[in-house]
Amino acid sequence: MAYPIPLVAAGAGEPWPPELVRAPTARSRRLADMCGIVGYVGRAADGKALDVVLEGLARLEYRGYDSAGVALLDGDHVETRKKSGKLANLRADIEAHPLPASATGIGHTRWATHGGPTDENAHPHRGGEDGRLALIHNGIIENFHALKGELLASGVRFTSETDTEVVAHLLAAAYDEVGDLTEAMRGVVSGLAGAFTLLAIHADQPGVVVGARRNSPLVVGLGDGATYLGSDVAAFIGHTRRALELGQDQIVTITPEGATITDFDGTPAQGRAYEVTWDAAAAEKGGYATFMEKEIHDQPHAVRDTLLGRTDSDGRLVLDELRISEEQLRSIERIVVVACGTAAYAGMTAKYAIEHWTRIPVEVALAHEFRYSDPVVGARTLVVSISQSGETMDTLMAVKHARELGAMTISVCNTHGSTIPRESDAVLYTHAGPEIAVASTKAFLAQITACYVLGLYLAQLRGGSYADDAQSVMKELGEVPDKIEALLGRMDRVHEIARFMADTRSVLFLGRHVGYPVAMEGALKLKELAYIHAEGFAAGELKHGPIALIEPGQPVFVVVPSPTSEHGLHGKVVSNIQEIRARGARTLVIAEDGDDDVVPFADEVIRIPATAPLLAPLLAVVPLQVFALWLSTAKGLDVDQPRNLAKSVTVE
Repeated sequence: MAYPIPLVAAGAGEPWPPELVRAPTARSRRLADMCGIVGYVGRAADGKALDVVLEGLARLEYRGYDSAGVALLDGDHVETRKKSGKLANLRADIEAHPLPASATGIGHTRWATHGGPTDENAHPHRGGEDGRLALIHNGIIENFHALKGELLASGVRFTSETDTEVVAHLLAAAYDEVGDLTEAMRGVVSGLAGAFTLLAIHADQPGVVVGARRNSPLVVGLGDGATYLGSDVAAFIGHTRRALELGQDQIVTITPEGATITDFDGTPAQGRAYEVTWDAAAAEKGGYATFMEKEIHDQPHAVRDTLLGRTDSDGRLVLDELRISEEQLRSIERIVVVACGTAAYAGMTAKYAIEHWTRIPVEVALAHEFRYSDPVVGARTLVVSISQSGETMDTLMAVKHARELGAMTISVCNTHGSTIPRESDAVLYTHAGPEIAVASTKAFLAQITACYVLGLYLAQLRGGSYADDAQSVMKELGEVPDKIEALLGRMDRVHEIARFMADTRSVLFLGRHVGYPVAMEGALKLKELAYIHAEGFAAGELKHGPIALIEPGQPVFVVVPSPTSEHGLHGKVVSNIQEIRARGARTLVIAEDGDDDVVPFADEVIRIPATAPLLAPLLAVVPLQVFALWLSTAKGLDVDQPRNLAKSVTVE
C-alpha cells in the first residue's frame, strides 16, 4: 500500500540536514517510556468518555506522572487537553475550561522519553494539517529519526520533540489515503521499529478507537454497551471484570459492541478471554495514607494467596499450570534466573533455597546483561524469569533469547494477560493483586514465595533426600503470613527510628546467605524512596574493603541469621556487628525473637518471629520496607511516585 510519505527503516535513504531533526535531549536519552494509556467507546448518548478516561488514568498514574492528557471526539472534530505534571494539573485545567460530553476518548499519563515533560510533549498528539486524528503511545519508536526526516523533507511541521508525533502524522497521512483507521494503522505499524502500544481516534470515525501493540502492554475490557482499552486491567476495573488478552503484533478495533482483533498482516485473530478476580477497591488505598503503606500491609494476603491451590489433598505439590512435562523438568541440569531490580533480589534469595532443596545449580543474571553475555544455555537449562508486570522489556528480551537458544522458560509473574508469560513455555502466577506504588513490596514477597514453591516442586519431582521435606516446608511456608501479620503489628519503633533519622545522608545494610539479598533490597528501597546513599553488602566482604566506610555515627542495618542456621553463620554475623560497633557504627540489628547474643552489640534490636532460616527473608525484609517508607515520609517525599521512576520498564 502506497502512502504519501514513505515508511523507511532506521538509517534508510539519503541523510537529511542535521538541522531538520532535533536530537534527543540528555534527559530523553536517559529515560525510557513506560506510560499509561486508556481508551473508551460507549453508546453515542452516554457522554461518559471523559470520566472513564480520567478514572483510568488515575489508576495508571503509577506508570508515569510527568504529564497527562486526553482526546475526545466531539461531533466532527477532536478535542484535546494536556498538561505537564501530575494528573491533578490536567483535572484542574479541565475544571477551569470544561470539555464537551463525549462517548469516545483516549487518555495518557506519561513518563518522559523523547523530549522533556512539557505541555507540548504531553500526549495525545494530533496528526495531519487539520488535526482530525489524535494518537497516544507507550514505548519507543526506534527508527523515528529516519521517519521524521522524511516527514520534515515533505513539509510536515512538528510541535513537539516526541517520537509519538511522528507516528501521528504518518497515521493521518495513511488515513487520508485509505479512509479507514484500522487499515491506516495496519499500514503504518509495518514500518515502525521498536516497542509500542498505539491508540488512535479520528474525527471521521465516531465510536471507534483503534489500538496496536508490539512488545508493550495492551488489554481489552468488555462491558455492556461499552468497550475499554488499557495498559492493564486497572484502567477499567471499576466498570468491568471481563477482559481480553491481546497477542504480539496485533491490532484491535473497539466499538460499543465489542472488539475486533487482527494480526498486523490483517489475519483475523482471537483474544483470550479471562475474568479479573480482584475489584476496584483493591486498587484503592483502603484507608492508608499511601499505596505503599497499604501494600506493605497486604503482604500476609499476598503470600497466603500465592500459596493457595498449590497442594492436593495429600499435601503434595501440584503445579498443573506449568504446562511443561514432569519428564522435561526432571531433566533439568541448570537453572538461570533472569530479572531486574527487586525481582532480581527475589531470584537471589530463591537461589539459596532451590539449590539446597534440589541440588541443581542456580545462576541469577540481570536480565539486561543476560543476552549480551553470550550465555551458555540449552535444552537442559531452565530459565526462570521474574517480573511483577510481565512487561519488563529487558526481561522479555532475555526470555526470547533463552528460547532461541533452546532453553525451557518459566515466568513468575503477577499480571495475567501480560507479555512475558505468553512468551514463556510456562507461567507460575503470583497472586499479590495490583501493586500501585512504584517501589515494590508485596510483589517481592510473592515472588520469593512462588520461586520457593517452584523449587519444592522440582525437589518433589527429582526425589532424593529433600523430596520428602517438600510437604513440611510447605506447611512452614503456610505459617509465614500469620507471622508477617504479627510483625506488622509491632513496627512502631521502626517508625520512630525512621523519623529520628530523617536527616541521615547514608545508610549501610549487611547480611549473609539469604540475608545478603535482603540487605540489598533494603538499600534499594531507601535509594528509591529517600534519595540518599544506601548500599547492601555481604557481611563477609566487610574486611575486604567496605569497612573503610564505617565512621562514628554511621547507621548500619544488620540482618542476622537464625541461631539455628547452618555453618555457624549466626556467630560470624555477630562478630561482624562487633567489628563495626568498635569503629563507631550505629548498629540497627534485625534478629529473631529470643536471640540474645546480639543484644550487647546492638544500638537497636528489631525483632522478627522465629522461622526456618531459608524462609526468614519473608520476614526480615519487612522492617526495611517500613523504615524506607517512613524515612521518606519524614523527609516530605512522594512515597508512591518517587522521582525519575515508573512502575513498569517497558523498553530496554
